Amino acid sequence: MAKATTIKGGKFRVLLGDDADPIVYTAPCGFTQRSITLNKGLEEVNIPDCDDPDKIDWLGRDATSLSMSISGEGVLAEQSVETWLDGFESIESVPAKVEWEFPTKTITWTGFMHIESLEAGAANAGRATLNVSMQSDGEMARTVTPATP
Repeated sequence: MAKATTIKGGKFRVLLGDDADPIVYTAPCGFTQRSITLNKGLEEVNIPDCDDPDKIDWLGRDATSLSMSISGEGVLAEQSVETWLDGFESIESVPAKVEWEFPTKTITWTGFMHIESLEAGAANAGRATLNVSMQSDGEMARTVTPATP
C-alpha cells in the first residue's frame, strides 16, 4: 500500500495582495491555523418517472454557483494588524491567494475576497489572538504548477 503524500501547515498558505501592478502577495504574520471551504450552490428539481407518475420522484440537482471561504486564527501580530484592519474597512474586496504546496506540485487559487469578520480576544496573562473570516468575491481561479527540480 502506498503511503499518502501530505503537507504540513506551513505549506498551506493564505496570502493577501497589495494595490501594486503586478500584485505582490504576502502571508500575514501570526496566522497559525487556516481552513478553506469550497462551496457549490445547488438548485433542486423533482424528476418524475414518465412511465409511472405515481412513483416517488428522484431529486435532481443543478449547480448554480461556486464560492470559497477562508477562516483562520493565530496571534494578534503587530506586523499584520494594519493589513487586516485595512482589508476589513475597505468596501472593495482585496486580492487573495491560497497555496497548497505538495512535493510534486503547487495548487493555487487567486482572486478577490472580502474580509468578512475579525475577532480579537485575550485572556489575562495570555497572548491576544485574532480570528479571521473571508468570503470570495467572484471567481477564485485554480492553477496547478509542477514543482521545480
